[in-house]
Parts: sequence; structure tokens; C-alpha cells
Amino acid sequence: MFIETETTPNPATLKFLPGQAVMQGGTRDFASPEEAETSPLAQALFDTGEVTGVFFGRDFVAVTAAPGVEWSALKPQVVAILLDHFVSQAPLFTGGGAAGIAVPADDDDGDLADNPADADIISQIKELLETRVRPAVANDGGDIRYRGFRDGVVYLAMQGACSGCPSSTATLKQGIEGLLRHYVPEVTEVRAA
Repeated sequence: MFIETETTPNPATLKFLPGQAVMQGGTRDFASPEEAETSPLAQALFDTGEVTGVFFGRDFVAVTAAPGVEWSALKPQVVAILLDHFVSQAPLFTGGGAAGIAVPADDDDGDLADNPADADIISQIKELLETRVRPAVANDGGDIRYRGFRDGVVYLAMQGACSGCPSSTATLKQGIEGLLRHYVPEVTEVRAA
């Protein structure tokens, strides 16, 4: 087995591609060792003591190094952990399995209660996020979550390599906001949630 790596726009995060599916559906973001307790793989990565974030995508694992940690030292450790996991075909999650724990790609449990009168607008926003934005963000080792729409403002959360990326604000404001405003005139602004 060979695990490829790719850089991401976030210099603290590398994207690891094992050449097989990681998640059958959805994504999962681990921002702390406590959150990683449900996944032996995520827990093993945090156990290095040099990892501050793990993100499972469809066919990749994005790993964020702690401040001051050099990838030249951490990368071989991460590759070894990933190889052990995928070669042994160990489960990604303990207990109920991935289906009961993973956040589905179409998750709409937003922070805001959407107004039913905005259902058509919200549907357009979600369709654009799913078809235009999510694939591009996944290429950078992350994901984006819809969190709500109110008074012309779309609330989104960045995950994985995109969370904490120096260019995430520009991505939200210039890229995603421009796209949504172009196709959905009711959108006036995009904010991080």
C-alpha cells in the first residue's frame, strides 16, 4: 500500500490519500483528543502529541500539526499510523460504526432555525454548496457545513484543513459569497459560523 500526500492552503495541514475510501458517506472532523475517542485512527494520530486536528473525508485524511511542529518529523509517524490502520483493515470508529457517528455531507442541523418561507432559497444555496463549493473545498483537505440563512446572510462553517486556514476568510468572502450572490440574488453576505 502506498499513501500519497498533498499540501493544502493551510500550511499546518497535510492531506493523506490512502488510495481507498476512508468514509463511505459524509465527513468527520476531530478538533481535540477527546472528540477522537470514537475513532481508533484519529486517537492514534492525536496520541503522537503533535497533532491538533484530524479530518476524515471520502478518500482522504487531513492532519493538522501543532504549532511549531515540523512536517519533516511528523509526516513519517502519520504515514506509519495510516498504513497500520488501512493494512489491518481496522474499523474507523468504535461502537456503532461510521454510519451512526459520521456527519452526513448533506447535514442541515444548522445553528439557526431556517424560516420555512425561505425553503426555495435555502434549497438553491445547498445545491450550490454541494455541487460547486464542497468538491473544491475537499480538494484542499476540508469541508464546508451549511449552518443557516437569515435576512440575506448565509452562515457556513469550515472544517478540516479549511478551519483555521489563513485563506479561509478570503475563500468565504470572495469565492463562496461571490458565487452565491451571483446565482441566488437573495444572498447578500456569507459569514463564518
